[in-house]
Amino acid sequence: MSFPVWSNIPPMQIWVCRELWCLSKSNRCVTNSIPAAEGTLCQTGNIEKGWCYQGDCVPFGTWPQSTDGGWGSWSLWGECSRTCGGGVSSSLRHCDSPAPSGGGKYCLGERKRYRSCSTDPCPLGSRDFREKQCADFDSMPFRGKHYNWKPYTGGGVKPCALNCLAEGYNFYTERAPAVIDGTQCNADSLDICINGECKHVGCDNILGSDAREDRCRVCGGDGSTCDAIEGFFNDSLPRGGYMEVVQIPRGSVHIDVREVSMSKNYIALKSEGDDYYINGAWTIDWPRKFDVSGTAFHYKRPTDEPESLEALGPTSENLIVMVLLQEQNLGIRYKFNVPIVRTGSGDNEVGFMWTYQPWAECSATCAGGIQRQEVVCKRLDDNSIVQNNFCDPDSKPPENQRACNTEPCPPEWFIGDWLECSKTCDGGMRTRAVLCIRKVGPSEEETLDYSDCLTHRPVEKESCNNQSCPPQWVALDWSECTPKCGSGFKHRIVLCKSSDLSKTFPAAQCPEESKPPARIRCSLGRCPPPRWVTGDWGQCSAQCGLGQQMRTVQCLSYTGQASVDCPETVRPPSMQQCDSKCDSTPLSSTEECKDVNKVAYCPLVLKFKFCSRAYFRQMCCKTCQGH
Repeated sequence: MSFPVWSNIPPMQIWVCRELWCLSKSNRCVTNSIPAAEGTLCQTGNIEKGWCYQGDCVPFGTWPQSTDGGWGSWSLWGECSRTCGGGVSSSLRHCDSPAPSGGGKYCLGERKRYRSCSTDPCPLGSRDFREKQCADFDSMPFRGKHYNWKPYTGGGVKPCALNCLAEGYNFYTERAPAVIDGTQCNADSLDICINGECKHVGCDNILGSDAREDRCRVCGGDGSTCDAIEGFFNDSLPRGGYMEVVQIPRGSVHIDVREVSMSKNYIALKSEGDDYYINGAWTIDWPRKFDVSGTAFHYKRPTDEPESLEALGPTSENLIVMVLLQEQNLGIRYKFNVPIVRTGSGDNEVGFMWTYQPWAECSATCAGGIQRQEVVCKRLDDNSIVQNNFCDPDSKPPENQRACNTEPCPPEWFIGDWLECSKTCDGGMRTRAVLCIRKVGPSEEETLDYSDCLTHRPVEKESCNNQSCPPQWVALDWSECTPKCGSGFKHRIVLCKSSDLSKTFPAAQCPEESKPPARIRCSLGRCPPPRWVTGDWGQCSAQCGLGQQMRTVQCLSYTGQASVDCPETVRPPSMQQCDSKCDSTPLSSTEECKDVNKVAYCPLVLKFKFCSRAYFRQMCCKTCQGH
């Protein structure tokens, strides 16, 4: 097993299972205070060759003691999958008390359990649960088009997969691998789908219950509240027309009417008041389910078998079965059970015994299923099935089962869920996994080449969220910080733009709460302190000899603004003495010496002895002459 090293040279190894030490690049032994990895080679005074396990050095090859897992407690029951009509809720437990370790066994048994809930019937007129699940796909495009979807429950499909028929089109497809838990497996059964598998529900609407309807459709009854009516009708009319076959009284159950052989005749159904429900007024209906008299009548007309009419009942009115004759009547068989009132219990009148049912259909059409032969309790007089408690439980034989349909399934496309769209608007792309697979066993599949699947390959990529994005805020670059030092601000322009940045909208079209700031504080460091700034020295006041010269001295900030914060102790002088060299050449006799006529202060210049200064001497030449 490898171990961490922190240098490229062979390290000095100090194997301590409780703390792993390594040699650093500077040749120091260091540790990050974590144990060595399980299985790291180690050595002690007693063990020449060992490996680390849970911080200890144990002999090499020693397998740690294993701990088998144990189930934790069940969680609270979850929310019901339906609000009416019989749903399920679930409870979980985990293999964590303790969790398996050291190669110990995982827990055996159920990890998830289910129970019935919301078993009250749905209100009259409520939409069929499976029909609603198909309709939920109406708003989703399928191969680029929208369809109205209705449940498809024909042959060759799994009862707990959501197969939907495109209304008005001659195709159906599997829209989901499993219906919502609590959906009925088929229309005339209380059994429901859980996790994509059909589970038995008793006539008391309880999951896994043994409660069973008798021949009279009484839950838990003994079959004594009805009588079986059977008959054969083979009358005919010379020129055709409607003929009465049999009257079915109100409350009848397990109705079965069928032709004995194929013909051009049609079975019809009407009320006592001559209102036809099926095949009336010389108009032939398409074979389908008809909701009549409080029950569902299934009218079937296969291309290669005689037609039939079946219903579980009970009926809510008296009905009359008719036949529309178009050729010689070859015969119609009928049977149904009519309600009766008996005095005394039927249990004392007949006996009951356990009987094997015929082999049920295989649980899978391929890749290995199970075929079961159920044991039921039957009345001896009419062989009808009743609830198990009427038979001796000690003499019940075991249920038989056998493997069936073990050949691999045909290749089919596995289509994964769509991944999230790459964009929320303005057109993105989404992808999904598409594989060609073949099921070879109950829980085993193999992946094949795409060419092995004969149907058109489903798309793996499509556009999504093609709607335009709403306008959005777009911020331009920040300006430089102003001023250049100290606390200041940066500014930028914020615009309301289209998602492709091609158009600018008024600011009101973008959400104010998400508008980015247009000004923020900034600082480029402390500003330099104010300083004394001097100008150039002026001209010396004396043209000859000692004089004075001046210059400006200002306290300025770094921006050139006047300031009062310069220290006076370092203020430069604004005046200094100067010495002008005297010129010995006398004035030209031609140059007139006089006071400048615009100057009125010459007497003061003389009084305050300013004549020594070149400026005043020049202005007041005549006054200062000789002084």
